[in-house]
Amino acid sequence: MYDIERIYQASSVDDAVKHLLEDESALVIAGGSDILVKIHSGKLAGCSLVSIYGIDELRGVSINGDGRIKIGPLTSFSHITNDEIIKKYVPVLGEAVDQVGGPQIRNIGTIGGNVCNGVTSADSASTLFALNAKIEITGEKGKKIIPISDFYLGPGKVDLKKGEILTAIYIDKEDYEGYTGCYIKYAMRNAMDIATIGCVVICKLDNNKSCIEDVRLAYGVAGPIPMRCPKTEESIKGMKISDTMFEKFGSMAVTEVKPRDSWRASKVLRLQLAKELSKRALKQAIDKWEVI
Repeated sequence: MYDIERIYQASSVDDAVKHLLEDESALVIAGGSDILVKIHSGKLAGCSLVSIYGIDELRGVSINGDGRIKIGPLTSFSHITNDEIIKKYVPVLGEAVDQVGGPQIRNIGTIGGNVCNGVTSADSASTLFALNAKIEITGEKGKKIIPISDFYLGPGKVDLKKGEILTAIYIDKEDYEGYTGCYIKYAMRNAMDIATIGCVVICKLDNNKSCIEDVRLAYGVAGPIPMRCPKTEESIKGMKISDTMFEKFGSMAVTEVKPRDSWRASKVLRLQLAKELSKRALKQAIDKWEVI
C-alpha cells in the first residue's frame, strides 16, 4: 500500500536532526495525514521517513508568566480546538483549525504539519499570520525564531533547511490580549473540502466600543502564500464603526489580494469573496466584543 524505503522513529529533537542530516533524502513525518496520501498516490514513492510523532515535548499548549502562548507542532487540530488556553485567549485559532477536514483528520493531523506544508489553503496559517505568530526552528546549529511571514517562501515552500524541524509556534500576549477575531472559510462543499478562500479578521476596539483601535486582516488562497493586507488594516484604524467603514475595508482588501484562476474558482469569484468575507469577518469579530 505504501512504498516506503525506510522509516526511523526519532526519540528526541536532537535525534531527529541527526538522522535528517545523515540521510539527505529523508522526509519528516508527524501525523501523516498529508504525506501518507502523497506516498500512496506515488508522488513520494520509495522515500525515507524520520518520524517525530513520538517526541512528546513537541506536543501540547502552554503559557508562560509573560503570557506568551507556546503550541507544540505535534498538537492535533482537535486538541487545539478544545484546549482551555486556546479557548480563553485565542479562540479564533481553535475555530479555524476546527474547519480542517473531518473528525478523523482533526484527531491525527497536526498544526506543525499544516504549517510546514507551505500551502496557502492551510486553515491554521492565515490565522497565525493575523496573530503575528513566531516560528521556532531547531537544527544542527541550535534554535532560531522567525516571524511566520518569513517562514513562507513560495507555494509549498517554507524556510526549513536540511536537518531543521519546526519545534514550536509562539503567540505573544501583545498580539492577542484585548482582541477578538473571526475566521471564515469558503468552500464549495460544506465538509472536508479545501478552502476556495479563507479570511480572518482580528480587531481591538476603543474603550467606548465605537471605533477601531487596531485590526488585522489575513487571507488564505488569495495569493501564492498566506498573506496580510497592511494597507487595508491601516485604512480603517481610528474610524467609527459604520457601514462606510465596512465598505472601505472590503474595497481596500480587493486591491491587496492576488488570487488566481483555478479549477476550484475563478479570480473574479475570489476577488468578490475577498471583499465580502472581509466585511463579514470584521462584523462578526466586532460582535464578539459585546460579550467580553
